Amino acid sequence: MYKIATIIGSLRKDSYNKKLMLALDKLKHPNIQFNILDIHEIPLFNQDNEQNPPPAVVNLKNAVVNADGVLFVTPEYNRSIPGVLKNIIDWGTRPYGNNCWKNKPTAIIGVSPGKVGTAVAQSHLRSIMVSLGSILLGLPEVYFIFTEGLIDQNNTITDEGTKKFLQGFLDTFNAWLAESC
Repeated sequence: MYKIATIIGSLRKDSYNKKLMLALDKLKHPNIQFNILDIHEIPLFNQDNEQNPPPAVVNLKNAVVNADGVLFVTPEYNRSIPGVLKNIIDWGTRPYGNNCWKNKPTAIIGVSPGKVGTAVAQSHLRSIMVSLGSILLGLPEVYFIFTEGLIDQNNTITDEGTKKFLQGFLDTFNAWLAESC
């Protein structure tokens, strides 16, 4: 069983990306256990606190270190990643030499109502994570344009083509984890 630390890059209660993650978790993935990390209590990074980080940061870093991999589920804000996500990434690299992202198998997915989905945000996130030493799953790229009805009130994917595509992502992610872990 691969334990995957899952980080949703949105704090919004009804986040489309949270809905995507909950829908993804309903698909078949017998060898993957997703652990959605609570990022609500992570304060803004302050270098004055990096030697003695707040408990929420310690918990986040421990969850990532103890996971077999990471899944980022991110929206796109202003053609980039949300500030909350960048903040978490920064905390994960501090103090210097204590980078929880290094050599961690990592995948990225996302959904947004914008015309390019989360393609640009994912591109930025990939460049950040590569520079931090994460091992990234390159394909398939998973970014959707969120439309009403794509995910129902029970967090189930309603479109069979989308469901099949996401199942393919999970199958690929599982096989890749077997090679990477």
